[in-house]
Amino acid sequence: MSGVTSPQYPSTGGPSLDEAFTADGAVRPLYAGLLAGLARTDLASATGSVAAHLAARGVAFGGDEGWPFQVDPVPRLIEAQEWARVDAGLQRRAATLEAFVADVQGEGKCFSDGVLPASTLDGCPFIEPDLVGLPDPPSARIAVAGMDLVRDADGELLVLEDNCRTPSGMAYALAARDAVRELTGDAIPIRDFRAELQLALTAALGAAMPPDAPEGAETVVLSDGPGNTAWHEHQVLAALAGVDLLVTSEIRLDGTVLRRRDTGAPIGVAYRRTDIDRLRTDDGALTSLGELLLAPLQAGTLSILNGFGTGVADDKLVHAHVDDLTRYYLGEEPLIRSVPTLDLAEAAALDEALDRAAELVFKPRDGHGGHGVVIGPAASQAELDALRADVRRSPAGWIAQNVVALSTHPTVIAGALAPRHVDLRPFALATGPREWRLLPGGLTRVALAEGEMVVNSSRGGGGKDTWVLK
Repeated sequence: MSGVTSPQYPSTGGPSLDEAFTADGAVRPLYAGLLAGLARTDLASATGSVAAHLAARGVAFGGDEGWPFQVDPVPRLIEAQEWARVDAGLQRRAATLEAFVADVQGEGKCFSDGVLPASTLDGCPFIEPDLVGLPDPPSARIAVAGMDLVRDADGELLVLEDNCRTPSGMAYALAARDAVRELTGDAIPIRDFRAELQLALTAALGAAMPPDAPEGAETVVLSDGPGNTAWHEHQVLAALAGVDLLVTSEIRLDGTVLRRRDTGAPIGVAYRRTDIDRLRTDDGALTSLGELLLAPLQAGTLSILNGFGTGVADDKLVHAHVDDLTRYYLGEEPLIRSVPTLDLAEAAALDEALDRAAELVFKPRDGHGGHGVVIGPAASQAELDALRADVRRSPAGWIAQNVVALSTHPTVIAGALAPRHVDLRPFALATGPREWRLLPGGLTRVALAEGEMVVNSSRGGGGKDTWVLK
């Protein structure tokens, strides 16, 4: 096993669990076959082959000025039994978040019943008063959910963040599958990500058609064009679902009906993938998208995936309470727990976070892509002092989380395997009224720099194919 045996595989030197090797360097049984195959592979050449596959197919982030999607050729493996638990747990989590969004747009009982402080959503831009009191959509407000999972030092998978507005990554997970499977072949039986994605996406779009849609109403993917970071994904998903991809300049409002400009055909379902994700701006004026979509939404002639207002479920302050919301709405314990999170708008939590700043991870409430994150154990004293000052000025603008020693995974670095930190974004799609189907695996994201804990592509991270075994 030259190049992949334990003597050549360096230890992380920390508390992180490596998913393929034990602490004493032995190969875990799950990975024995894969690593044996890699022993006969030129790893540098494999990396180049995967990159060439992706480049030939134009897999990138952004348009002409974007950046390539990097995929490591070593796939991540997940046993069927573990995935069954993830599947059940994330379906239930999607149901919890859906109930919360519906509650926010309804009576707000979770606040009056004291499950969440009434101030939790103060300053959140995704309340959307225009939608309050409207009937439930045909399937779900959160028709596509992406939950970021991390594995801790004990091997437990935890939810680090929820993504319920416009979660991206499904097409990139598919691209990783195609590129790596071409290299590795079909020796290990795994779930078919492409087939299950196509089935679930088609079902989700079909389930969203509103009963009051005009006769002949079409389903489209709605984008703001090549300038969108995930433009490649928009193209792939539209083609996979067999629907047209339109940009916002190609639609128009006709009374309470949304129509295509080219044919005049009515639109009943729009899978919205635009950067604009609100109906109104901070000053209360309709956004350019709100001007087109609000009247059809209120009239019931149009459904949007994901619905406006779902951003309240993304709010990092809400994340601190999702486990309690599961108990409240579903009457059960969460099967997949959240990473413990402190809501710094609460005085006791603020005091604890300031005292333990050197032990915690601090995230700006409105941050994304890893920007603004301060990892206490890696911060200098000056950085911690500045952080404490920022947090004191605006406690509700921050959350703090326990540091999770993200698991590591063998990754090709300079032609050899080395441990790199990973997370996982699975996707749950609503295929019927408040029913979700979890895609098998999803997108594993990997931090390519040694010791780096931020895996986002915008911060230099890459992806891995994720194999859920049959």
